[in-house]
Amino acid sequence: MRMKYLSALALALLIAPAAQASEELAKKYNCLACHQTDKKLLGPSYQDVAAKYKGQADAPAILAKKIKEGGVGVWGQIPMPPNPTVPDADLNALVAWILGMAK
Repeated sequence: MRMKYLSALALALLIAPAAQASEELAKKYNCLACHQTDKKLLGPSYQDVAAKYKGQADAPAILAKKIKEGGVGVWGQIPMPPNPTVPDADLNALVAWILGMAK
């Protein structure tokens, strides 16, 4: 029992900084101006995005392209502006963070 608790604690400590870092990246690149984790703002919530793409093998590539190039029509007619200056490492962290919100 104690080992299971320690393993869960160690995992939580490893994941927490990554989750925090991704939220900080979302703030840094102004993503949170239009998106929130749990409710629709101008764009869909990140939880809704994660649910839509859950189990889809090409989801990381689709979302990375959407962040870089922007788009319109998937979630309505409000356009998502492109974010072409987001470095690939940050982009991958953001996409993993978003997809990790799937329930």
